[in-house]
Amino acid sequence: MKLNFTGSSDPGLVRSSNQDAFYVDPDGRFFIVADGMGGHAGGEEASRIATDEITGFLLSQWNSDQPTPKLLENALWQANKAILEDQQQHPERSDMGTTAVVVIFRPSDSPWCAHVGDSRLYRFRESQLQQVTEDHTWVSRAIKFGDITEEEARSHPYRHVLSRCLGRIDLHQVDIQPLDVQLGDRLLICSDGLTEELNNQQIADHLRHSPELKTASHGLITAAKHQGGHDNITVVMVSVE
Repeated sequence: MKLNFTGSSDPGLVRSSNQDAFYVDPDGRFFIVADGMGGHAGGEEASRIATDEITGFLLSQWNSDQPTPKLLENALWQANKAILEDQQQHPERSDMGTTAVVVIFRPSDSPWCAHVGDSRLYRFRESQLQQVTEDHTWVSRAIKFGDITEEEARSHPYRHVLSRCLGRIDLHQVDIQPLDVQLGDRLLICSDGLTEELNNQQIADHLRHSPELKTASHGLITAAKHQGGHDNITVVMVSVE
C-alpha cells in the first residue's frame, strides 16, 4: 500500500490567529489534526500540545508490542494529561481544550483512527464521500435522537458546543475505530473551519473535480474562504495508491 499525502492550514478571513495545528508524518505513518479553543493563546497552546504529545508518544512507542488501538488511546490520554498539567501551571489558560483526529498506518496492523471533538475524518471512494467520525457535539446527539435535522444543525446556536475534547478532567472516553481503506480511496481530515462553510455535497464536488491532492486541498480551503472563512481551516489529505 503506497500513500501520498499533503496538509495545509489557513487562519481564514476573520480570526487574527490560527488555533489549529496538524502533523503529517514524513514517512506516512500517521496524520493529526487538532482544533484548539479557549482564547487566542489558549487555543494555540492546546492544539500544539496535543499534536506534539501525540506525535512524540507514537514515535517513542511505534515498535512496541502495544496493539494499535491501545497505542492510539494511550497517545490521546497522554495529550489530555499534558494539557491538564499546562492548565495548572498557567491558570490564564485553564479553559483551553482541543479536538483531535489521528489516522495511523502501522505495517503490522490495519489502519485505525482515533478522535475527540468535532474535527472530522472523511473517506472519498468511487466519487462518494462518507463521514467516518461522529462529532462529539450537542447538535450531533440531537440529530441522532431526531430532535433537529442536519440542515437545522448547520445554523443551530449550540452547534459549537462540544460534549468531549482534550483538556478536560472529566474526559472518560475517546473513540477508536478500524478504517476500511481500499486502493483508490482518499482520506480527508479537517477542522470545522472547513465543514462550517462547506456541506458534504460541496466537499464531494470539489474532490470529484480535483484528483490531485494538493490541488484538492488548496481548493477546499479557498472555497471555504469564499464562503466567509469565519474560522481557521485545516485540511490533511491522504490517497491510497
